[in-house]
Amino acid sequence: MSAAHERVTVAPLVLLSVLDHYQRTNTPEGKRCVGVILGDATGSTLRVTNSFALPFEEDEKNPDVWFLDHNYIENMNEMCKKINAKEKLVGWYHSGPKLKASDLKINELFKKYCATESLLLIVDVKQEGVGLPTDAYVAKEQVKDDGTSTEKTFIHLPCSVEAEEAEEIGVEHLLRDVRDQAAGGLSIRLTNQLKSLKGLQRKLGDVVAYLDKVINGKLPVNHIILGKLQDVFNLLPNLGSPNEDEMSAKNADVIKTSNNLQKALTIKTNDELMIIYISNMVRSIIAFDDLIENKIQNKKIQEKRAKEYETEVSEEDKFVNKDDETAVAAT
Repeated sequence: MSAAHERVTVAPLVLLSVLDHYQRTNTPEGKRCVGVILGDATGSTLRVTNSFALPFEEDEKNPDVWFLDHNYIENMNEMCKKINAKEKLVGWYHSGPKLKASDLKINELFKKYCATESLLLIVDVKQEGVGLPTDAYVAKEQVKDDGTSTEKTFIHLPCSVEAEEAEEIGVEHLLRDVRDQAAGGLSIRLTNQLKSLKGLQRKLGDVVAYLDKVINGKLPVNHIILGKLQDVFNLLPNLGSPNEDEMSAKNADVIKTSNNLQKALTIKTNDELMIIYISNMVRSIIAFDDLIENKIQNKKIQEKRAKEYETEVSEEDKFVNKDDETAVAAT
């Protein structure tokens, strides 16, 4: 049950368009806005580069009742082809923030407009946590272990935000306006690391919540997901203290390898922290040296200007005295 594309990239223009659509239509609380996404689906990476809004209505009580204007989709798609023929209809988006029961049926509707599989892009317009506000899904047939009939389900694809060369200038200007100008490079780096750790904590919380639901029988066992989690755990180094079973002479090599790895990571971390500390000290000393040199130069300039001013005043006094002497002699 693999997808035709390995990952999805979203242009910043699409995020701005979705947010503008949500704000412009004044979407009520609990409802969502829906639109079409355009891009390039020829390679292994599906690139979403443009979008346009759609008239959409759905019943809050009955998720099976919803409305989409087919003629509007076809007309807008034809006009977009005249502007940029490279951008094809690759799927649709909604403001989420989560999947809903009618998404599979709406996705089946969009499949007839797409050359390949239809992509569902969820853009969280009211993001409160850290991480990217986008999630990408494609619908695939799921084969059940009990031999029952297959059914459609959404598969999550890795998603990232990447700007084209023409968009980078505008994105840099926006980031420059948003970023605190008084913050230094170290402060920005620590802030980014803190956001990354918060995002990691949120992802680990989702993993724990999923495993709890599997244990309690609320969700079926998915061996693909469990295999991915096992691969993640296998990549983690064993830095804890050895158990009683590992203290035997049989596992002496394992304990030695674990201790060596822990020692190596600790030494590497300490070395990196020492380099950062020394770099900050050197930068501070250079800044103080520049400040002292600047003050010395300013003092020299002030003394030079004071001497020039005294010289000019003394020369003016000499000319005045000479004129007075000439006037007295003439009298």
